Amino acid sequence: MDLAAGARYRATGKRKTAVARVTLLPGTGAYVINGKTLDEFFPRATLQRTIRQPLETVGYEDRMDVVASMHGGGVSAQAGALRHGVSKALLEADPNLRTELKRRGFLTRDARVKERKKAGLKKARKKPQFSKR
Repeated sequence: MDLAAGARYRATGKRKTAVARVTLLPGTGAYVINGKTLDEFFPRATLQRTIRQPLETVGYEDRMDVVASMHGGGVSAQAGALRHGVSKALLEADPNLRTELKRRGFLTRDARVKERKKAGLKKARKKPQFSKR
């Protein structure tokens, strides 16, 4: 894939209640999330690895910059949302990458969200203690 100098590829990634608006630009592989670097925003190495997966899979880790704005969710959900957004933006840049990204599961929106609390229960499924007498 040849990257045009002014090319911008945008996508939105989601996970639980976290939303990542991602822009991919031709560059050196820098990540800017809410004005911070990847190391500042996600100090944990495991989360950084999760976020880098889509670009490493297709071999563009040092050819594209990622600029993202994040809101909602916790740190792990935000990392998942960012990975989802980067994958969708890559797809917009080059539709031929679809088979590999889909095979790795990067394009699948993780639909697992917190289950709502039900009336008469303490949590979504936890019931009050049963007393026979």
